[in-house]
Amino acid sequence: MAHAIRFHETGGPEVLRWEEVTVGDPGPGNVRIRHEAVGLNFADTYFRTGLYPAPLPAGLGVEAAGVIEAVGEGVAGFAEGDRVTYTGSPLGAYSTERVMPPGSMIKLPDEISFETAAAMTMRGLTSSYLLRRIHPLKPGDTVLLHAAAGGVGLMVCQWAKLLGLTVIGTVSTEEKAELARAHGCDHIVYYRRENVAERVRELTGGAGVPVVFDSVGATTYAGSLASLQRRGLLVCFGTASGPVPPIDAMQLAIHGSAFVTRPALADYIADPAERAELAGELFAHVASGRIKIEINQRYSLEEAPQAHRELESGRTTGSSVFVL
Repeated sequence: MAHAIRFHETGGPEVLRWEEVTVGDPGPGNVRIRHEAVGLNFADTYFRTGLYPAPLPAGLGVEAAGVIEAVGEGVAGFAEGDRVTYTGSPLGAYSTERVMPPGSMIKLPDEISFETAAAMTMRGLTSSYLLRRIHPLKPGDTVLLHAAAGGVGLMVCQWAKLLGLTVIGTVSTEEKAELARAHGCDHIVYYRRENVAERVRELTGGAGVPVVFDSVGATTYAGSLASLQRRGLLVCFGTASGPVPPIDAMQLAIHGSAFVTRPALADYIADPAERAELAGELFAHVASGRIKIEINQRYSLEEAPQAHRELESGRTTGSSVFVL
């Protein structure tokens, strides 16, 4: 019997339930996938709490890797036995197996394990579009990266070095600082005891940075805006501390005619050709060892409530996966 994590009401980690589910044969346009590993992402908590609305009861999770076991009529490009990874709707990745459309699936090279794929597909594609699509960064540029020791942070640090960028990273602890440095972060700012914007100005000779990558949100927004150089870009791609406050257009003018964007991964991988290009570059870096994926927490699916508690408390580093 297949199993899945589901929730019937929004709330804390305690609303997550381990349930038996029925998974039938795939209908037209769908495939059945047996999961080998499932990704744990902060965005999962947004669905659980109701910040991102979902019809209830609902499954959870948008990222996993496994093997296609059956293919429905009319499916092109995938076959039984294919190794695949995916990130994207519909919800339901926290499961042993499921039936779903293959539109978000990407064939997985043999050189990349299922656990690595589940740990990196969403974070890796996010890192890919942040560095390769958002802004025309060039060698020698300096960027500010919040949560530098997180799953996306560690990948962005490594990828940034391949592009010749200098990274100023914010962290909360010495342990996280050491981890970020080991992955290419050039300068560390301890956001709990230092003024981030002041440190950025010190490190950049008063100029500020052309781009800030901010996945934290409410508590970092003001400091991020104040860290930008004239006509700089603030990229708000996450809300770990809460939603970004309403944007006052005059404040953008005061901070040097700044730009702000709130991108979503879905809009950068909606086009199959662009998704293939971003994934191809990511997979090549990982397969060659140029970018290493740190899986620092492993859980069983039944441990989803515990995994969410540790993720939300900031006790995790790098990537986390559920291993089946």
